Amino acid sequence: PGCMASVCSNCGGTDIEYDHARGDAVCTSCGSVLEDNIIVSEVNFQETSSGGASVIGQFVSTEDGSKSGRVGHGGGFGRRFSRESREITLQNGHRRIASLGRQLQLNQHCIDTAYNFFKMAVANRLTQGRKSNHIAAACLYLVCRTEGTPHLLLDFSDRLQVIQLV
Repeated sequence: PGCMASVCSNCGGTDIEYDHARGDAVCTSCGSVLEDNIIVSEVNFQETSSGGASVIGQFVSTEDGSKSGRVGHGGGFGRRFSRESREITLQNGHRRIASLGRQLQLNQHCIDTAYNFFKMAVANRLTQGRKSNHIAAACLYLVCRTEGTPHLLLDFSDRLQVIQLV
């Protein structure tokens, strides 16, 4: 359909799997990602476990800052408050990481490094369906292990009031 690849440029295979929910095309013979961020013009819905409905697809953002792909209300008033969902997620993550980092008396380098891990998790869609406090703690814990700080997993579970399973 359209300009989508029908032959793999890597192995010449013709068995291409299109996943419109993820927005990519993958050769099933060699595993090469032939296209990503495919934009489709259809809207699909799925039923949630609570009986509600949710839209299937992915958010398309604009890197140039134009109004299309932005969240907010029309007119001059809404433009000031319109921010992308990803932007809000990153800001909330940074705030949570900084707060937990201060509670654990971590230096700014550790907090900044944890935020970089958080940005990678968001970019790879690893945060969806998970509690943001837990993601922030996991990023900080990862930094503590790589930097060799004396913090233990127990320190994080105490701050988050989560029961640590062995």
